[in-house]
Amino acid sequence: MTGSINLLTLILFWPVLVGLAMVFLPQQEKKLLRWVALLGSLVPLGLSIYLWFQFEPGTPGFQFEESFAWYQVIGSSYHLGVDGLSLSMVLLTTLLTPIAILASFGIQERVKAYMFLFLMLETGMLGVFLSLDLLLFFVFWEIGLVPMYFLINQWGSEKGEREIWGGRKIPARTYAPFKFMIYTMAGSLGLLLAIQMLGVGFGTFDLKELFSAWPAATELKNIPLGVTSLETVKAIAFWAFAIAFAIKVPVWPFHTWLPDAHTEAPTAGSMILAGVLLKLGAYGFLRLVLPLYPAEAQKYAGVLAFLAVMAIIFGALAAYGQDDFKRLVAYSSVNHMGFVVLGIAAAAKAAGTQDAVIALNGAVLQMFNHGLSAAGMFFLVGVIYERAHTRNLNELGGLFPLVPVYGGILIFMSMASLGLPGLNGFVSEFLVVRGAWPIFTVYTALAMIGLFFTGAYILKGIKKVLHGPLNEHFAGHVTEINLREIVVVTPLLVLILWIGIWPGWILNVIDKAMSVLF
Repeated sequence: MTGSINLLTLILFWPVLVGLAMVFLPQQEKKLLRWVALLGSLVPLGLSIYLWFQFEPGTPGFQFEESFAWYQVIGSSYHLGVDGLSLSMVLLTTLLTPIAILASFGIQERVKAYMFLFLMLETGMLGVFLSLDLLLFFVFWEIGLVPMYFLINQWGSEKGEREIWGGRKIPARTYAPFKFMIYTMAGSLGLLLAIQMLGVGFGTFDLKELFSAWPAATELKNIPLGVTSLETVKAIAFWAFAIAFAIKVPVWPFHTWLPDAHTEAPTAGSMILAGVLLKLGAYGFLRLVLPLYPAEAQKYAGVLAFLAVMAIIFGALAAYGQDDFKRLVAYSSVNHMGFVVLGIAAAAKAAGTQDAVIALNGAVLQMFNHGLSAAGMFFLVGVIYERAHTRNLNELGGLFPLVPVYGGILIFMSMASLGLPGLNGFVSEFLVVRGAWPIFTVYTALAMIGLFFTGAYILKGIKKVLHGPLNEHFAGHVTEINLREIVVVTPLLVLILWIGIWPGWILNVIDKAMSVLF
């Protein structure tokens, strides 16, 4: 199916148009700015839903393609398209963005700039999922860094300091985005060089052309330093791609930027960071590493599986050891994304088998499911922080009688994160474990240690916040969750339950894409 109406371009750049329109609105009209951003962000969501229903699962290749000459001299084009993998991520992005904007209605300072950055961030994320040109992919990959850096730096937590070299201390909300930027850009440097090498060698950055030319290639031309061996080029490019995406996921031990960024980010920033930005790395593995470097991916699949299991175990243990509610949820993302990477590693090791397809189905569905539950958990942490003005679990406790509705929602969301049967997390984690078990039996068995401690840290969080003796300091100060906050979390709750009971509507799209691709 072609993109004769440029539907993908409209989805991609509509947030930019809304952001530019907001520039001309008066700064003091905060309510107007919030509603323009919210209503503007609902348009890509509506278009994505339309795209979902027009999509034809199982059709080989990409659909709704749009291709225009962009930088012909170097063989780069403006080329967009979707398959079942990218479509699910587009739907997740366009769903979470208006939810996060609505969650941000409490922001009082520099509302125009805040909403503008959020809309730019949405375009950056969507561009990664929609691009079918490597250079265009990289442009959008980098665009997403800038808005998140400023969202954390300008609207992040005002408490806390971090010690740097020479004993000097700086605000934590300055340290965290700087660390986030440095880590990601360190990986991006190698990624850019590898992309340039492929573009020069093949004379094109177009992914469809690369996918078709790569298997038949015997040598590459115009590579500097006299490197003509295709195997050498593949090895260099594979590691450049893999490291960049591993940092973004993040895979242990590249994960240390994540808890700091989450802790200092505003609530909505954490929702998008966990809900979508982490998925860019996993998407990179699925879209680029496995198709372009199948032999290298198979050779080093065991290494990737080991790192995934370490992320699952250490992420769960680290989450259990936290006293800061937000850091607990942050480390849980390392744990849950480990299952995504385990599914990818299993698929790399046994590409073409039914077990590999099952593992990939679980990995992609886990990306979507984690986006829902992690965004919900970070939002609920923000709700209680706005009322209690603390995230210290040792200072909370006994709040259930004061906030029974909030407590019920928190338990529901926590059970989804836990992987309780009947909710979405169980379906995706079960598929990953089922697919990976015949391929990496020992690693999959070890991952169950992390699954055990997942239950431990989830129950710890619930107990410390809702149960036990009430801290009398909060009596009369902690109020129930309000209507706007319920509206924010309701779509997440509905989807979590819907996928848990009937996952076929999304698995049908994902499974056909994975079967065609791998």
